[in-house]
Amino acid sequence: MRKIGEPVLTLEAERFFENVDIDIPESEAMPELWESEALALKIFDDEPLVELNHSRIKTLNCYWKAGWENALEGSWLRKSVAEKLYWIAEELPDRWGLGVFDAWRPLALQSELFKAACEDPKVPEELFAEPSSDPVIPPPHLTGGAVDLTFTVDDVPLAPGSGFDDVTSSARANFLEEIPGLDRDFRRFLYWTMRTHDFVVFEEEWWHFEFGTRRWGALTGQTAKFGISSPFN
Repeated sequence: MRKIGEPVLTLEAERFFENVDIDIPESEAMPELWESEALALKIFDDEPLVELNHSRIKTLNCYWKAGWENALEGSWLRKSVAEKLYWIAEELPDRWGLGVFDAWRPLALQSELFKAACEDPKVPEELFAEPSSDPVIPPPHLTGGAVDLTFTVDDVPLAPGSGFDDVTSSARANFLEEIPGLDRDFRRFLYWTMRTHDFVVFEEEWWHFEFGTRRWGALTGQTAKFGISSPFN
């Protein structure tokens, strides 16, 4: 039976860094995070989706490897979002890279995950967006502007304090802010790396970042632009 959060494709960050000769770049504390009401889309950018392809970005295909019926092998994002990730990957220190858990997500997979989450009492309702096909209120991953990711070191994807799709409070982006250690340093470095390139984080998930989406618009005060998309149109 498929289970949210499996398979585990990462190593624990703190344990990993205790055994390698490499430092986590120092970053400022994370700011206070919040969620704001995401308004309906008023404009629609027809920017195409592209498949991620970069030597320092590892696509993990988590849902496909887990056997979810509607998951696809490959990772697609809006062209400008993919280019941002390429810039980020090239700016990272030697030995560092990005590991992408999930990117564009078809509506059928969103529905499959949402149904599984609703049937599991351990999964908080807010962790999976409703699978809406309404063009003005699409779920983030359906737009191609949302990406779930982590850092890799020596091509090993790492998990700082919780794994991908962890459904506990430890997955909250700022959960470790008052707990000094390598995991906190890792989350801070990830947050500020993405924020520098105009991404916003979903406060409930340290790995979930968005650009051009309704959440992004609500949190930045900019105009959301990405609606429903598909790489197969």
